[in-house]
Amino acid sequence: MLWIILTAAAAPLQVARNALQRGLVGDAGPWGATLVRFLFGLPFALAIFAVVALATPEAAPQFSTRFALAVVAGAAGQVGATAALLVAMRRSGFAVATFMQQSSLPLAALMGVLVGDRLGLQAWAGVAATTAGLAVLSWPKAGAEKGAAHGALFGLASGLAFGVTLNAYRQAGVALDPAHPLYAATASVCVAQALQSLGLVAFLAVTRPAALKAVLASWRQSLGAGFFGAAASACWFAALAMAPAGAVRAVGVIEAPIAAAAGRRLFKEKLTTRQMLGGAATAIGVIMTALG
Repeated sequence: MLWIILTAAAAPLQVARNALQRGLVGDAGPWGATLVRFLFGLPFALAIFAVVALATPEAAPQFSTRFALAVVAGAAGQVGATAALLVAMRRSGFAVATFMQQSSLPLAALMGVLVGDRLGLQAWAGVAATTAGLAVLSWPKAGAEKGAAHGALFGLASGLAFGVTLNAYRQAGVALDPAHPLYAATASVCVAQALQSLGLVAFLAVTRPAALKAVLASWRQSLGAGFFGAAASACWFAALAMAPAGAVRAVGVIEAPIAAAAGRRLFKEKLTTRQMLGGAATAIGVIMTALG
C-alpha cells in the first residue's frame, strides 16, 4: 500500500511547511506567505519531477482539456485554502486551525449529496461526529477575542477549499497518465505550482508590492518552506493518483496530532481539554466518513 506510506510521509512535511509559513504571515501577510509555498517550492518540485521522469521513461502523458481544467481548479483552490489556513493559524492557533482543516472531507461529502451522491449510515455518523467536533473547537473560550471566532471560520473555509482541491488534483493525475501515478503526480505539482507562482506574483506586484518585497527578503526561511511544501505536495499528489480522495484524507488525519505537538513546542500553544476532545471527535468523524 504505497499510497498509505506516501500519505503518512506527507503529514509531517506539511506540518513543517505550515510552521515555517506561519512565521512569515506577520511581514508578508497571508497572500505573501502563501506565495512562499509555491514560488520557493517550484525549483524543488521540478527537481523531484526530473528524478521521477528519468525513472519512468515509458510514461506517456496526455495533456487534455480535462487535465487543464482539473489542475487549474486544484491550483486555485489550494491558493485560497492555504491563505485561509494561515489566517486561521494566526487567530485560533496552529493546532486548532489544523483540526478545523480536517473538515474538508465531510464538507465535500455533504456537497456531493447536493448533486445526487448517497451517503451510508456510517458516513452520516461521521459527518455528525465531525460537525460536533468542529462546533466544540470553534466555540470561543470565555473572554476570548473575536479574532478566535473569525479564525474558526477561516479554518472551515480552508477545509472546504481543500476538499475541492483534493478531488481536482486526483482528477488531474488520472487524466494525465493513470498508468504512472508518480509521474502524473509530480508533473501535476509542477504545472500547478507554476500557475500559482505566476498568479500570486502578478497579484502582489499590483496590489501589495511591500508583501512581495518581504517574501523576497526572507528567502532563507522561504526556501525551507518551499522544500517541505514541494515534498508534501509530491506525496499528496502521488497518493491521490493511487487511491480515492476520501481514503487519502482519512490517513492524512495523522497530521492533526503532529500539529498539536508542533504548536506546543514551537509556538507555546496549549490545547484545553475541550479542544482536545473536539479535535478527537473531528478526527474520528473524518475517518468514519472516509470509510463509510
